[in-house]
Formats: sequence, structure tokens, C-alpha cells
Amino acid sequence: MTKIEITEVGDAFEVVVSDAHGQTRHSVRAGAAQLQRLAPGAPPKRVIEAAFRFLLDREAKESILTRFALADIARYFPEFERVISDYLP
Repeated sequence: MTKIEITEVGDAFEVVVSDAHGQTRHSVRAGAAQLQRLAPGAPPKRVIEAAFRFLLDREAKESILTRFALADIARYFPEFERVISDYLP
């Protein structure tokens, strides 16, 4: 089972993804306006978790960039903004 731990640090989030094969660390920048646009009313950490679940469905944790902006995901995966709500817990 994959575990996603998120710590909010200003306008960034430190994310640790762990599974039986180890862990990876990531820093994600995300502004409040973007978080609300993607998932109105959802807590910021939930949006970041949903984004990582989306990414993990498409690539290994080791393939996820170590530093990126939340907006970058849609550049690599154009469907991201359309389906993110499907990943909200």
C-alpha cells in the first residue's frame, strides 16, 4: 500500500511517498487560488494528495519530479484538471 504524507510549508507542500520499496520526497508549489479552482472547498492537503494519487496511477513514485508546481501536472497530463475530482478522498 502506498502512503502519502503531506506537510504544508507556506505556499508549498512537502510530500513523502512511501511503499514497500522505499520512499521519495517531493516539493510542490501551489497557490490558494489554484487549489480552490481545482477543488472548490476541499482542504489544500486533500488536493495535493489527489494530485499524487493521479500521478501514481500514471508513473512510479521515482519518476515524479522532486520539485514542481501543481500547474505543471497539466502540461504533462492534459486530463489532470478534468479528472482531479475523481481522486479526492
